[in-house]
Amino acid sequence: MTQPATPTRPAEPKRAAAPSPVKAVRLDLRTLSLLGVLAALVVVGGITQPDSFLDTDNVQLILTQASVIGVVTVGMTFVIISGGIDLSVGAIVALASCWATTVATQEYGFIGILFTALVVGVGCGLVNGVLIAYGGMVPFIATLAMLASGRGLALQITDGKTQVVDVDSVLKLGERDSYILGIPPLVLVFAAVTVIGWLVLNRTTFGRRSVAVGGNAEAARLAGIDVRRQRLYLYLLSGLCCGIAAFLLIVLAGSGQNTNGNLYELDAIAAAIIGGTLLTGGRGTIVGSVLGVLIFTTITNIFALNNLQSDVQEIAKGAIIVAAVLVQRRTASAHT
Repeated sequence: MTQPATPTRPAEPKRAAAPSPVKAVRLDLRTLSLLGVLAALVVVGGITQPDSFLDTDNVQLILTQASVIGVVTVGMTFVIISGGIDLSVGAIVALASCWATTVATQEYGFIGILFTALVVGVGCGLVNGVLIAYGGMVPFIATLAMLASGRGLALQITDGKTQVVDVDSVLKLGERDSYILGIPPLVLVFAAVTVIGWLVLNRTTFGRRSVAVGGNAEAARLAGIDVRRQRLYLYLLSGLCCGIAAFLLIVLAGSGQNTNGNLYELDAIAAAIIGGTLLTGGRGTIVGSVLGVLIFTTITNIFALNNLQSDVQEIAKGAIIVAAVLVQRRTASAHT
């Protein structure tokens, strides 16, 4: 007699792997190291210029200057995490600030300026996203073309002249009377964008999809993620951040001009890299990028207070970027 077949037990589904404690510790160490660098810069500034660097007005100035490029960096971080790049952010900021400060736009007051800045930013992001996601263009080329076009259009709108803002409700946001508990409104906007960016990246499906696309686009596609649509959304997000930054710059400078946002793309990319965002995509943190912005802004302030030449400042920035990339490569090779 044949023995009855022994029923086989269905295979148990594999449990999701728990987050690696080594990776968590590594991320914490990176954040702590950035905080250590920032603390060291504060000490240097306090020693070299004890009367002016730690003054409340100077601290407010550092945070205000960090706010504009900081908002741009949040959007750039998302793009780089997804494996892309956006070289047009500075040009978009310039174009949005110029378009939002024309005489025709200012006739609509505060809402008109804000709305125009946001729409222009999102519109440029839409063009970038469509060209890259659905046109198959390399992000470097598509955003480089937007950089040239945006700068050219901004110059055409302004005719090379500064467009002064005469809307009181906009200008008052930059005055001390508008500070809330001693904090400038621009800093509060930067803080809100940072918090929202952190929540989106770490607590939403959108954030997880962005990381997945940057880590392995083909694997993400096989997992059911619409990679093209995700990339489109990411460049829309970057454009939106540029629109917000353009409005903040209008408040800060009280004008719009075609030279606004000069080299913002390099500063944003550098801050993201310093913060631990991989240029190859798949990893990055909003907190790290914000700390990178604060580090660069503090360096600029210290150099200005000590009357050091700008070329020395740029050399120092370049050295920091190279060091950060070398650390990234060493860390990546050690864990492969």
